Order: sequence, then C-alpha cells, then structure tokens
Amino acid sequence: MTESAPTTTPTAARLWRPDLVYSTLLLAAAAGAVALGAAHNGLLFGGHGWGVAVFFVAFALFTIAVGFPHPVFGHVSFDRVAQVASILVLGPFHAAWVNGLASLIYPWHRLRLGVPLHSVVTASFHNAGLMAFVVLGGGLLYQTLGGPVPLEALDPGVAIRLLALVIGMQVINDLGMMFALYLRRANPLQVFNRFTIAVEFVSAAAGIVFAVAFNDESKAFAALLLLVLVVGMLVIMEYARMRNRLEKLVAERTDELRVQAEKFEQQATHDQLTGLPNRRHADNFLQHQIDLAQRNDQMGALALADVDHFKRINDEYSHAMGDKVLERIAQILRDACRKTDFVARYGGEEFLLYLPDTRPDRALQVCTHLRLAVQNADWSVIAPGFGVTISFGLAEITGDSRCTTILNEADMRLYRAKREGRNRVIAA
Repeated sequence: MTESAPTTTPTAARLWRPDLVYSTLLLAAAAGAVALGAAHNGLLFGGHGWGVAVFFVAFALFTIAVGFPHPVFGHVSFDRVAQVASILVLGPFHAAWVNGLASLIYPWHRLRLGVPLHSVVTASFHNAGLMAFVVLGGGLLYQTLGGPVPLEALDPGVAIRLLALVIGMQVINDLGMMFALYLRRANPLQVFNRFTIAVEFVSAAAGIVFAVAFNDESKAFAALLLLVLVVGMLVIMEYARMRNRLEKLVAERTDELRVQAEKFEQQATHDQLTGLPNRRHADNFLQHQIDLAQRNDQMGALALADVDHFKRINDEYSHAMGDKVLERIAQILRDACRKTDFVARYGGEEFLLYLPDTRPDRALQVCTHLRLAVQNADWSVIAPGFGVTISFGLAEITGDSRCTTILNEADMRLYRAKREGRNRVIAA
C-alpha cells in the first residue's frame, strides 16, 4: 500500500512539516542502503541486462497504477506482485532500487490533477523510501533463512521461507504507513483493512508464481502468465473500486437514515414552534426525576406557567403574532434558567419548568425573576405599547411526591395566580 498525497494548500511553513522531513530522511536512508548493496553486488544481479531492469521498473509502475483507494487512507496497489517477483529474480538489493525508482516516479502524475508540489514530493519520497526498505528487508530475511535467488522451483522448505518473506514485507510496510499516519496526527490503526491485506498476500503469491516462470526461461509461458496477471489485476481493481463505491453509498445512506431518525425523534419529543420539549417528553422526564428524588431523597421544584390573556393576543393581533409571543417567551425562559433546569412547552400557552436541587424559597426567586424578564421584555415588535405578562404556580418536589399530585398542586396554584390578578407567582 502506498501513501496518497494530501490535497491541502501549501504554505512556506509546510515545507518543513514532520511528514515531509520524515519522508526525505527515509528516502536518503533507503538510497544509502541500496548504494551500499550495489557497491558490493553491482547494479544488476546474475548477468541480467538492463532490459530486465527496465522491464521490472515498468512492471512495478503498472502494478502501482492499477490500484484502488484505501477505505480510509492511501492507495492500495498490486505492487507486491512486482516487488516479490523482482526479489526472486534480481535479489533484494537490485529489487530494492528497481521498486524504489518506480515508487519515486509514480506520484508525479498527480501534479496534473492539481495536487500541490510539496504533497507530491512527500508522497514520492515516502513511497520510494518505504518500498525500498520493504523489498530490502523482506528480501534479506528470505536470503538469511536460506531462500534461493533466483527461485526456479517450489518445495515445502522454500514455501516456509517465502511465507517469511511475504510477512516480513507486510510488517515493514504497515509500520511505515502507521508512522506516516501518526505524523499526520491520524489514527495509525486506520491502515489495517482485511480486504486490502488479502490483496497484498494474493499479490505476493502471484509474484512468486511469475518469478518461477520467469527464471525457468520459458518465456512464452511467462508472457502468457503475465497477460493473465494483468487481466486479473484489472478485474480485481474494478471489483475493489465497485466495492468501495458500494461501501461509500451504504455509509451515505446510513448517515441519511440516522439523520432522519434523529429528526423524527426530535419531532416526536419537541415542540416545532418553540423547539422546547413537548408535553409527552415533559411527562416522561418529570416521572423519571420524581423517581430519582424518591430513591435519593432529593428535593426540587416544579412550576407551571401560563401567558396572561393569550386568547386576547390571538384575537386582536392574529395567531401569527401569538406564535411570535410564544417563541419569545420560550427563549426568555430558556436563557434565564440554568443548564440543569428543564423547560418545556406543556400546552397551548402553558410552560412547565423543573428546577432540580432547588429549595422552595429559591424556586420562588427564580420564577419571580422569570416573570419580570417576560414583563420587562421589549414587545414593541408586536405593537407600540404592547406588553406581555405571565403567571406561575409552584410546587415542591420531595422524596414522597407523586407525579400527578405535584402537577395538580402546581396547576391549582397557577389558577390562583390567574384569579388573583395574573402576572404573579403563587408558591403556597
């Protein structure tokens, strides 16, 4: 798997961003390791000419190109085919520079897509350095365990060494990608995906088969096998892209359904005009709070509030103006209460307030403050000289309260406030 170039806008400061510095150092280290190996073994192994090297560079470029986006990060390609095949044909050091060169070249086409230069450079350096180390590390492990190069036949002993080769390459690749994610402050575990790992191992197996055919000097069979591999990679690429499109579509539909469900839940439990919880929600909430008060011996206060002369407002100024009054009062109550307080629209012009951990004297002060906030609000938007008042009925919640009882108490005191002249709070 190779890194995808980010599409953020470059700035001068980003030329020294951690992932670019890391990628540059990684490429320099890989180039040094490859140069050291070339100094002892030459640029090509086993008498192979430059034609073979050019072929494997081109083959590596093709296997990188016929890839598909990783579900979360990067570009999943079939480069493991060319990497494993070149190790088993050319040897680790020579395969390292061949695949490193291909990985260095490939990202530059992204400039035509509008990707910033520094992002392309980061991806190019990172991919080249990491792929060189993946090939070199896995190949040297294979040779250290006694794996033959060139590989001309398969047997059980070689199979174990080949498994070590493939696993070693995968471990080095994943560690490198995880560190790149870490430098970008992303979750390193995003690199793991069962489908992409399966693609890597299947690609490695294909590379082994191709290397055996190539080394066996049956060029006609190797060419036929290469054709089959190319067709197979194209088919898998299209399947993977279709799979990613389907997964994206499913994710989008799932998000849409979640948003719709949340919308339905909001509509079922909240008043559309004021945005406050509705009566159904308020009754359930109040019962739950009273149950808690009984279990934990807590106190609280319940208030029912009713807009004074609301019918007159509707009749004289229209229902639209009445709705604006309700919206404004809901906002006043919501803003003046604590975050722990509960405010609901309980009926047409009636509101319910639950004040947890509040003594009766403090609840009376809160409701008086709310009453004055409504009275002193600027209602000139409705009509010049227009005013709105509100009445409250208060009831105390104790450990032995019952929901219906406490509501009846608050309701009776609210009607007392109405009878006694409105624009007042009755608490006892």
